[in-house]
Parts: sequence; C-alpha cells; structure tokens
Amino acid sequence: MAGLRLVDVERHFGPVEALRGMSFDVHDGEFFCLLGPSSSGKTTTLRAIAGLETLRGGRVFMDDRDITDAPVQGRGMSMIFQTFALYPHLTIRRNFAYPLARDGVSSGEIRKRVGEIAELLRVTHTLDRKPPTLSGGEQQRVAIGRAIIRRPRLLLLDEPLTNLDAKLRHDMRAEFKRLHRELGMTMLYATPDQLEALTMGQRVAVIRDGRVVQIDTPRALYSDPGSVYVAGMVGAPAMNLVDGEIRADGGGQVVDLPFGRIDASAWPVRGGEKVTFGIRPHDITLGQGGDGHRLSAEARIRLTEPLGDVTVLDLDVRGRSLKMVLREETAAGLAVGQHVPISIGVADYHLFNRDSGARLA
Repeated sequence: MAGLRLVDVERHFGPVEALRGMSFDVHDGEFFCLLGPSSSGKTTTLRAIAGLETLRGGRVFMDDRDITDAPVQGRGMSMIFQTFALYPHLTIRRNFAYPLARDGVSSGEIRKRVGEIAELLRVTHTLDRKPPTLSGGEQQRVAIGRAIIRRPRLLLLDEPLTNLDAKLRHDMRAEFKRLHRELGMTMLYATPDQLEALTMGQRVAVIRDGRVVQIDTPRALYSDPGSVYVAGMVGAPAMNLVDGEIRADGGGQVVDLPFGRIDASAWPVRGGEKVTFGIRPHDITLGQGGDGHRLSAEARIRLTEPLGDVTVLDLDVRGRSLKMVLREETAAGLAVGQHVPISIGVADYHLFNRDSGARLA
C-alpha cells in the first residue's frame, strides 16, 4: 500500500503562487482529507502528486521513493475529478474495461475484474447501458470503479461529490467510507466542504493559500483549532469570534468583551493584550452564570433557523452577533424579538492572538 510524503512543494503560475511549501504525510491505508476554500491549492496539490504539474520546488515521495519527476503512468495512482469523465459512447462494461485493455490485461482477467468491481459498487444492472442513461449516483460509482479497477496504490479524489444533490452526497460519503474499509486503499480526498472532510477523513489537513496550516483528527480540529482560520473552517455553525482585550482584575486577569467580562487567569496573557475571543454556538447556554467563572449577558433573538432536531438562534448581544444552538424542544418556546439570558463558561471558550490569529496555548 502507498505511503505518500510531500516536502515543501511549490508550484507557480506566472506571478501566482499556487503552492507555497506544501508539506504533509499520508499513512499507508489512510483516508486523508485536504480541506480548504476555492483557490487554496487543493486541485493543484493532487495534480502535483499525480505528475500533471511541473514543480518549481520541493519533492514528492511514494513509499520513500522520489517520484517527483517520474512519468504519470508509472506512479501507481488513479484520480477522480469533479466531473465524472466517462466515455458517453461506451457501455459501462467497456468504460470499466478500457484502462485494463490499454494495459494489456487478458480478456479473461478483464471480465473477472469488471464483474468484481460492478458487484462491489452495486452497478451490475447497468453494465450494458451507457453513461447518459444513469443517475448521478450511478455515474459517480462508475467513475470510482474505473479509477480503482487497475488496483492503484493511491486514489486521489478531487471534489468528486460537487455535482451531486444533497441526498446523493450523503449516500456517496457513506459509499466512500465503505469502499475504504473494504479495500484498505490509501485515499487522498480534496474538498471545500467541512462536512465531507470531518465525516470521512481519519486525519484532515486544513490548507490556506497553498500551504498547510494544521493537520489533525476531525475531533482535535474542532476542539483545539490552532488559529482563527481553522476555527472558522471547522464546525457548523462556525465559531463565534469577538475582539477582546485582557485586563487586570484583582489578583487575576479577565477578557474584557463588548458584552461582559470572563476570567482568563489560566491563559498565558498579559494586561492590555489584544485577543480574539472564540466560543462555539453549541457552548452557549440559556440562563444566568452566577459566579466569576461564567459570563452572563442578555441577548435579543434576531432570527431562528430550525434544522429538525436542533435550532440555530442568531442573537444580538449588545450590538454583537452571536449564534447559539439549542435542542428543538427548548427553542420551540422562543420567538424572534424575545430577550433571553445567556451564559458562557470559562472551560468552553478559546483565545487567539488578534494580530497573528494563532491560538493561545
């Protein structure tokens, strides 16, 4: 199986620096995700790994073998793009068989592998049909099958669910996890969708402007974001971020916010320091605090967003907008315009340096 390593990879398009020291490792058999917005370098990274880009600097290793300048065909990997890229004039059977026939595989082996892949992907009933007659989900399964039928050591996936509707995206996320579990194949998945990255990736690399800013498990990225950027990328709704300042308070310190103060004695901060205060919508509760270890404030409900089992409240707290998540049975008794008490605990918030955006330890 494939072990992949990128070391300080650079790719420029004229004056545009698409990749600026892109570095990360993908373990054997791992489902690894690249998460970043449009133009952050996801597709260029996959193309660099596949050998489709000429690098300005850095190296790409596969199983500790330098493949930076290796030909595309010899790298032992396959790539699935946003578009399905199927041959519309060929049957599904011939779409599956084409890469094997090109490699000179015997007709008997081709028939065997086509049957295995069709059964694995549950598309046996489509083998004698052509791509335009298939649903979006079926076409995506065929695209996956054509990519894995050659048994690549590494599968690169470039936003493969972008063109599917919400229900199909949900189904295909489960399908990719099933395939990864059953095949044990190393997969590198690029997406701008945090839901895809967090539900499928064993580890996730958050990237920005052509470089990695943090790599960790989905749970760690959510609970311990290393920067304001990661805090905003991971979590739905996104973390609430408010400018604050550290003030001395008796023998300790507090974060001075537009809507109150909260103890910051446990943080490595100094008086007068400018910070960004972060709190997850799920960590804001209804009710008064009652002691110095909680911040209490009054909020006005500006908007409610029912999502089934939970409701997102858009709050106005002394001129600042905060989002809060409540269970539907609790939110059902609240109305737009109503004033409610809210509370934030010391153990629940995050602090970031306002200038650098880095999380304070």
